[in-house]
Amino acid sequence: MTDPLDHQANLLGAFALAMADRTAAAVTAAGEGGAAGNPTAAAALSALLHFLDRPSIDQLRRVLGLTPSGAVRLVDRLAEAGLVTRGPGGDGRSRSVALTPAGRAAATRLSAARAATLRSALGALSATERSTLDNLIGRMMAGVVEEKEGGAWLCRLCDLTACGRDTGQCQTANAAAAKYGAAATRRDQPDPRA
Repeated sequence: MTDPLDHQANLLGAFALAMADRTAAAVTAAGEGGAAGNPTAAAALSALLHFLDRPSIDQLRRVLGLTPSGAVRLVDRLAEAGLVTRGPGGDGRSRSVALTPAGRAAATRLSAARAATLRSALGALSATERSTLDNLIGRMMAGVVEEKEGGAWLCRLCDLTACGRDTGQCQTANAAAAKYGAAATRRDQPDPRA
């Protein structure tokens, strides 16, 4: 007989993979085959749209979990595609990154494609079931935060308005604040560890 926990874990894994595949396909299509369609580029554009305000390349690198050289190459590709510009950084040695109007439009398209894909997966559930799922996934994400050490930010693709971070409704951000003793994070300053 199959262990129920093994069955549930396997089902969760299959669902997570299916959603990752569907989201990647939607992002690639929304990126129109260009530099924005790469999942890492999409995460960079999303972060720049939703919560990073002219970050240094190093700040962007930490959000995405990239090496310094990987971040420079990514910014080079996005700049060549006309999606970002570089400017002076805060200390004279660093460079900042900002979306161009084309980059803002691409980031908005990518975010909308991601949201539509995720919303469609919820279509099979009633409002009550979605509410229950919201609570359960929130609790699971809080557990993920408890176990997470380093790497890319969990919120790198999130719409920080939709998650409710600024009103204290994001269980992931709340778990990070509890874990690290930080005050509730503002919409424009997500906790780097969440």
